[in-house]
Amino acid sequence: MLVTSDPFNAFLDVPQTTVPNKESGSLAGLRLAVKDIYDVAGFVTGCGNPDRAAKGHLVERTAPSVQLILEAGARFVGKTQTDELAFSLMGQNAHFPHPINPAAPDRVTGGSSSGSAAAVAAGLADIAIGSDTGGSIRAPASFCGLIGLRTTHGLISLDGTMKLSPSLDTFGWFARDIDVYETVAKVLVAKDTHGGSLTRPIRLEALDALPLGEAEASEYGRMCKLAEKAVGTISTAAPLSQSSDELYWSFRRIQAYEAWQKHGAWIASGDRHLGPGVKDRFEFGRTIELATYAAETEKRGRFRRELAGLLGDDGILVMPTVPGAAPMADGTNDDLLAYRERALRLLCLSGLSGFPQITLPFGKVDGAPFGLSLLGPAGSDLALVQLARKILEASGK
Repeated sequence: MLVTSDPFNAFLDVPQTTVPNKESGSLAGLRLAVKDIYDVAGFVTGCGNPDRAAKGHLVERTAPSVQLILEAGARFVGKTQTDELAFSLMGQNAHFPHPINPAAPDRVTGGSSSGSAAAVAAGLADIAIGSDTGGSIRAPASFCGLIGLRTTHGLISLDGTMKLSPSLDTFGWFARDIDVYETVAKVLVAKDTHGGSLTRPIRLEALDALPLGEAEASEYGRMCKLAEKAVGTISTAAPLSQSSDELYWSFRRIQAYEAWQKHGAWIASGDRHLGPGVKDRFEFGRTIELATYAAETEKRGRFRRELAGLLGDDGILVMPTVPGAAPMADGTNDDLLAYRERALRLLCLSGLSGFPQITLPFGKVDGAPFGLSLLGPAGSDLALVQLARKILEASGK
């Protein structure tokens, strides 16, 4: 049965058609939801923008990554809401009723994979596909109490997917259960390529110094102690050569420049009725010159090499996924923007490096979910999922 509407506003209420799947396989019997930036045969890919949806066409071929999951036996149950053109972090698309966070209904779901996170957290799907450019798997997973992996950049195909910032865009998915999560990982990833075991946990001094509230800092410390039961003592490394502010601005400029290059001509060709925030971010991208983009890309390369050296083949960076619980859904624009800027100072490390990062539903602040993250070397995706299992089991989760 396809889902077209629900009390959590997770799914798009659009004309439905049956999407074939195999009846047997490792994911047989599980329900699959798909973010509306991925092509699914028989549906329009609307990308969270009504103008684009109205002028779109029914696609004939499902995105290859989605097809792999269908061929493993998962059953499609609907397309899910996305923030407009996937260019937001809060899950509040101006054109649609906002998805509700089942784990903390007074707080945002997070975006841009908002509907996918809400669908899994509400038990309306067992697996939901999303994407992560700036944090759109990791933040919603942390906010909604889910497991979420930002995969190694380029590891899983994004053919048949709306691109936002191609050097940052990655495939990801949500699940509540680590068994389901690992099974999906094995469907999508044949093997790890990094060549080592993840046995050396590290905390970065600079990240620990980022402003967390008293409750958040206490819970982060508790989560680290629980993780140490499975991974061993976490050592503290000196700050990297570039500050959190420098990395944040490199990320912002690279993302915005690429987003304008990808969508600017379409946006400029007519009134696309972009929502607030999204419109501002595209306008920011319009102002960035090629020389600035090239300079930030060079800084990014230096950061990637430095982080790769720190991690080696066996290192894992332990960090809070985001600065705390999800912001309140009725917060002011200034409140949401301030949280977004703080969150990106954590989330940008995986994006700029292209290295995988998994968030675990490990903690709570003020009764709402708060995730702990593990960031590993390039190609260590399966090892991260397996390590996540070990930590969750050791902590009794």
